Amino acid sequence: MYIKSLKLTSDSDEIIFIKNQVRTCYNGVYPFKIFPDKGLDRIDFAPITIFYGGNGSGKTTLLNILAELTGVTRHSAFSGSAFFKEYTRRCRLDAKTIPEASQILTSDDVTDYLLNIRYLNDGIDVRRNELFDEYLDRKYSSHQLRSMADYDDWKESMDAKKTTQSQFVKNRLMRNVDMQSNGETAMRYYTERIDRDALYLIDEPENSLSATRQKELAEYIHQSARFFGCQFVISTHSPFFLAMPGAKVYNLDLYPARECLWTELENVRAYHDFFKEHENEF
Repeated sequence: MYIKSLKLTSDSDEIIFIKNQVRTCYNGVYPFKIFPDKGLDRIDFAPITIFYGGNGSGKTTLLNILAELTGVTRHSAFSGSAFFKEYTRRCRLDAKTIPEASQILTSDDVTDYLLNIRYLNDGIDVRRNELFDEYLDRKYSSHQLRSMADYDDWKESMDAKKTTQSQFVKNRLMRNVDMQSNGETAMRYYTERIDRDALYLIDEPENSLSATRQKELAEYIHQSARFFGCQFVISTHSPFFLAMPGAKVYNLDLYPARECLWTELENVRAYHDFFKEHENEF
């Protein structure tokens, strides 16, 4: 348990701050004015804590507040708003020393990871085609060794004459970094980063993951918390993550926002009712 509780900016502090602001160039005071509408002033954490709620409910904002207060590693830039630091400065976090390996992992980070691998693979594919042409040129052309300046070029030509095209290319080109689906690659993204005892803030991990992969990642997170001392704070709608044993679930769609059983959540009940309607088809 690296973080124990978070006390959000009080309603009275918000009112005083907003009243004292001269806002000539701002349309809002985000993240002020979000959580008083939720009736939420304090959050107590467990080894796995989950924020559930619709768009605009504040679940991602809470993760970013925690990220700013704990100083965990970010993998992409975060601009927040003109008032974000003013808001976090008024919050109170009860926490131990946060390990250096702690991170916030967002769905944008996963998308960037997938795109970077795709771009890298595209570059590898272009280089492969170039090597195919180079092999044919060297194998059937005369490259003579006239001086030491010609040695490297001559050596490449001799290698082409002694090996097959596939071996020539393989020796000069790394295999594609990723030959897996987006879901498999996204799963690898999480397991590579959640690899030691630390605090992990995860925003909507279900994105890019199939139902099967969501179940696998949920089990990986559960086991990481249980056996390796990791602590997780997650925002999600996915029943596979919401159902993790021992997870403390905050429903931000309620007023006041409060801890709930995962089976009480509207999104989960919708899944339940849908499958009950089609029960005979299974």
